Amino acid sequence: MADAKVIPFDDDRSRGSAAQRPQRRRSAGNRRAGTESGPVREVQPLPTRAVPQDDVPVTAEQEASDRSQGDGGLERRIAGGLAFLRRRLTGDYEVDDFGYDEELTDQVLMSLLRPLYDKYFRVEVKGVENIPSEGGALIVANHSGTLPMDGLMMQVAVHDNHPAGRHLRLLAADLVFMLPVVNELARKLGHTLACSEDAARLLEQGELVGVMPEGFKGLGKPFADRYKLQRFGRGGFVSTALRAGTPIVPCSIVGAEEIYPMIGNAKTVARLLGFPYFPLTPTFPWLGPLGAIPLPTKWTIQFGEPIPTDGYPPEAAEDPMLMFNLTDQVREQIQHTLYKLLVQRRSVFF
Repeated sequence: MADAKVIPFDDDRSRGSAAQRPQRRRSAGNRRAGTESGPVREVQPLPTRAVPQDDVPVTAEQEASDRSQGDGGLERRIAGGLAFLRRRLTGDYEVDDFGYDEELTDQVLMSLLRPLYDKYFRVEVKGVENIPSEGGALIVANHSGTLPMDGLMMQVAVHDNHPAGRHLRLLAADLVFMLPVVNELARKLGHTLACSEDAARLLEQGELVGVMPEGFKGLGKPFADRYKLQRFGRGGFVSTALRAGTPIVPCSIVGAEEIYPMIGNAKTVARLLGFPYFPLTPTFPWLGPLGAIPLPTKWTIQFGEPIPTDGYPPEAAEDPMLMFNLTDQVREQIQHTLYKLLVQRRSVFF
């Protein structure tokens, strides 16, 4: 694999090769049906007893209600599952220009992540009311943990706890889109490349966008530097928020630092594999695949008060001093909240 290259967030260049660029498509129907432009032939459902609203995705609240209703709820869930499979097989579903598949995310991918979120890391969420109920917003968080599980847990936190049921679209390094399987899953979850062009488009569409400006510097920092924020780049995320006039919501994540305590970095192996680092932890690679299991730490995710940007003039996005000041303000707010949460927690694991 070629050496991994990180696209700076504030780089306005077009994204890389066609292999890295998300496919621009609205519906998978024509391709699934085996023709390029012909109509999709509808597959008739199985001759089972009709169930009302079987095409409506089943939410977490509905699942809880179904369990309390016994057999009736079970039948509804089965009917919903069959309807979901029918839509996937016939291509009767939509993805956006970035490859985001909202139905697959809600029905399948979030269900796969939720046991980690609820049972393993036991994530506690605070301040979710600080995230706007509508319109674009940029959520800026610290980054840590050797593997980017903190971004995924933040995505579940917004999805499951926001009263308006909002979805978080994460910006990721290009390495994510170079890995087989991972790149397709990332696109289905709504992730896109960490460049200002994609971020601006999402914000203009009224989406919640998540960015972790520390990048690999935060993700792969030594365990001795845990909860010490690294540089936030050149303030590209602030410039994008200023141009879109959207608020910046600081987010502090405690618990991710300890899932893979990184006590060393095999730089030679990292260069051979094209990775930014190759972690050495107390369990990996010494215990083989078992060493890749994260430690079951207790997490807290806190969303801070939003920092408005709509009061600045359009030319403010070109003011380097303003960008520096706002970047420093966001960074200090995240760091201060991290220290406060660390003082409040009883233990790494409880």
